[in-house]
Amino acid sequence: MREERDIIRQVKAAREDMQAADVFIGTYMPFIKAETAKFLRRPPVEGHDDELSIAMIAFHEAICGYSAARGAFLKYAAMLIKSRLIDYHRKEQRHSKVISLETPAGDDEEKSLGDTLSDGKDHSEEMTVREATRKEIEELTEQMKTFGVSLTDVADNCPKQERTLASCRKALNYAKENPEILEELLRTKRLPAAKLCQGSGVERKTMERHRKYMIALLLIYTNGYEIIRGHLKQVMKGVTER
Repeated sequence: MREERDIIRQVKAAREDMQAADVFIGTYMPFIKAETAKFLRRPPVEGHDDELSIAMIAFHEAICGYSAARGAFLKYAAMLIKSRLIDYHRKEQRHSKVISLETPAGDDEEKSLGDTLSDGKDHSEEMTVREATRKEIEELTEQMKTFGVSLTDVADNCPKQERTLASCRKALNYAKENPEILEELLRTKRLPAAKLCQGSGVERKTMERHRKYMIALLLIYTNGYEIIRGHLKQVMKGVTER
């Protein structure tokens, strides 16, 4: 009971202070990795498994959305991590062109497509896509470092409300239509917040509050991050459809 009260105290502090949130998330990284491992049925590999990043974002979401009515914090966080990982995999399956190897082959429900393929070709396309995605994420991570931004920063700085996400999308669209905004970002290594706000109509406080998230968003549209852009378009499309 005392331990739970201490956790709740840390959650409240993390909700109010970004540095406290970083410390809290760092302290519970073993827990986050363990929950991710339960889902993957193997230990997650940092820098390789997107699921670990999804779990970290879900843990931060648990911090922001927790209340005593939800019961023990870690149980709530574990439930949210599992839910977000399931959502992620469903979206990946829905938006990818790779057909599940468990899909029945024709009228024979006892035989899957995987059974009809030769072992040497079963996962070649999937592995190629995963490797290309990994390389893009590595390149983006290195580029973000020159702006003083990490993937953890982006996860922590990601808008939680749909209205705010829609505002960020509005600012992104303005930048895409005005390449000089992206050029200034690369040249100065600073987010041209004033020009973005003036041109898109987004409030300045929204832009400043989610500065690191917006930097990552704009960087994705300055180079050849086609795979990441494809995923981003699906996320943004989901925001507008809600």
